Amino acid sequence: MTFPDYAAWRHEDARTGFEVTWFRPHDGGWLVEGATTAAEDGVAWVVRYSLTVSPQWTLRSARIAGTGPSGTRELEAEADGNGHWWLDGRPAPHLDGCLDLDLESSAMTNTFPVHRLALPRGGRAEAPAAYVRAADLGVDRLEQTYEHLAPGRYGYAAPAFGFTCVLDYDDSGLVTRYPGIAVRHPLDQASHRAQN
Repeated sequence: MTFPDYAAWRHEDARTGFEVTWFRPHDGGWLVEGATTAAEDGVAWVVRYSLTVSPQWTLRSARIAGTGPSGTRELEAEADGNGHWWLDGRPAPHLDGCLDLDLESSAMTNTFPVHRLALPRGGRAEAPAAYVRAADLGVDRLEQTYEHLAPGRYGYAAPAFGFTCVLDYDDSGLVTRYPGIAVRHPLDQASHRAQN
């Protein structure tokens, strides 16, 4: 499998801003570091993140820092890969069963469940996630579903938000278009390396 050295997205419609992410192999999985900045509904924020992802594409740790109208906040999340979570060192039973982290601020985190699920064409699966809000780094459980519609195309639904769309992915499994949220920046397409 190939994975880019980095990727970039331009926020669109719902917010104005940009996201840049770097990828490095780490213990058979990935270390993913990035930052996203945006203005939305008259509020501006910046979120920086460092995520470790297991070879099975489950979130194992996250270090997140966000700056918004209420100041700067930090969050540390740990997960055992079997659906148990700790937030800032404290158990988070409301996240039991979640294997993914979904950053509200990021188009990149929709990559992990697609890789982890490896759905056949026509396959559909539930993928609840620990959902980290951009403005205050609060963490909620978010029920989500993915359906493999065609090569590089997945139906996505988050019923709590009444939201459905079709996500487009490239050959490495990164979102190229997230309708109403973000579109991949074309300058990142040239940088690829093979996973060892």
